[in-house]
Amino acid sequence: MRPSSPSYIADFDSATGMLRATSNYLHGQDYPGLGKGHAMGRIVQAANWLPQAAREEVYAVGGVTEGHAPDKLDQVDAEKVAEWITARYPQRRYQAVMVGSASGALTHLSAAFDIPWLPQTFFIPVRHLSGDNDDPKGAMEFGRRYAPKLLEANPDLQLHHMHDANQDRLMVEYMDYFRVKRLTLGRAYERFLEANLEPGGTIIVTECGSSWPTTRIGERHFFQHGALGGATEEEFHHGSERVEEYLERYDAPVRRWDSPEPDGRSPEAEWGFEAALRDDILRFAAQHGYQVKRLIYDEPDSLSPMVADFYRDWNRERGLKANRVLVESFIMLEPYWALRTGSVPFWMKFNMNPSVDAIESYLDSREPFDEINLMLFNNGVEGVGFPQIDRWRQVLERARRQGQFIGVSEELHPRDFGSLGRYYLETRQKIKARYPLPGPLPLARLTDYMERHGERYDVELLAA
Repeated sequence: MRPSSPSYIADFDSATGMLRATSNYLHGQDYPGLGKGHAMGRIVQAANWLPQAAREEVYAVGGVTEGHAPDKLDQVDAEKVAEWITARYPQRRYQAVMVGSASGALTHLSAAFDIPWLPQTFFIPVRHLSGDNDDPKGAMEFGRRYAPKLLEANPDLQLHHMHDANQDRLMVEYMDYFRVKRLTLGRAYERFLEANLEPGGTIIVTECGSSWPTTRIGERHFFQHGALGGATEEEFHHGSERVEEYLERYDAPVRRWDSPEPDGRSPEAEWGFEAALRDDILRFAAQHGYQVKRLIYDEPDSLSPMVADFYRDWNRERGLKANRVLVESFIMLEPYWALRTGSVPFWMKFNMNPSVDAIESYLDSREPFDEINLMLFNNGVEGVGFPQIDRWRQVLERARRQGQFIGVSEELHPRDFGSLGRYYLETRQKIKARYPLPGPLPLARLTDYMERHGERYDVELLAA
């Protein structure tokens, strides 16, 4: 039985979800209920019986129950978090270990090569019951008041306080998003590498170049208004007709957000890579005789076309038809069942227009698939840049034989909170094919693939 996360770490977050999916696969297991098991799936299914307003409130209150008390942020211990992360993995020798930014596509590289992934960023939800989701300046001042305890207790962390009233509208009603990035490996990560990385093995630094306008609050403290998704940086900071319509539809007291003035750019809070960690990895690797490679990409889903193509080629080598694609959404992903069903995995970072653009672009430029299976994350909000369900149906119509949603209630999306448990069951039920799990590939296969095909992608794999 793998250990429970520290109480101040968010369960339903990109880093936590992708860590659980990756570590489960390396244990030879799948990822039911976002890693929380079948019981969680049944609980969230029950929420769909409630009226819309009640479903939204349950979702928001469910999120705040994860929130940590702001006056107890000095209890956060980055080393305890790292110990929990490393304890989730099988303690055995690996040819490589990835460290750095999150991406759902990385879970499939981990599965293919039997590689653990150690995240740089993790998310601390902080209770803010008197907050206002349409008041980013108020959120910034809340962070200015309470963040010093967190940073004083953790000198190796950098805080990126994120406020997104578009995609996270329900959640920021009652909490603030404190995302922290490791500046050094720290004791737990170093011990894991020393004990589990093969002599002369490779540390792959996963570096997402995504950045965002920020306001500096302190030496290791940035405030970020907005986030990657349907609304642009300009819209968060200066408004637009789309923002006005959205705020009016949600009966907000404002028609544009009064944004703090940015004074620079920083690594994007959820996805971006802070380069100080790379410097520390290079120091550690030189001391222990490890190799270092940098996997560099612009956006969290920039890896998705490369990983999908790699899997399609690999599936053909496995003797499979490679005519089935599994389109995943945010933390709804399944590296285990992608391999068991012979699917080509294509991961989307969320459920907004840039994500549907990404899968459409991929399908436009590739040999058609006979079967398209599509998951959609439900966040409860029809925000700026939210595509209606008809556009997703058009994606499914591109399949030559069969296109189907996986775990999606078309009538309830994006408030189909039961999908958080149902997607796993329907992956197993609707995709009928079954194949044995392949053994792990040697890392040289990835290096060779990038040397031969890398110029086709916005991805680089470089020796450090």
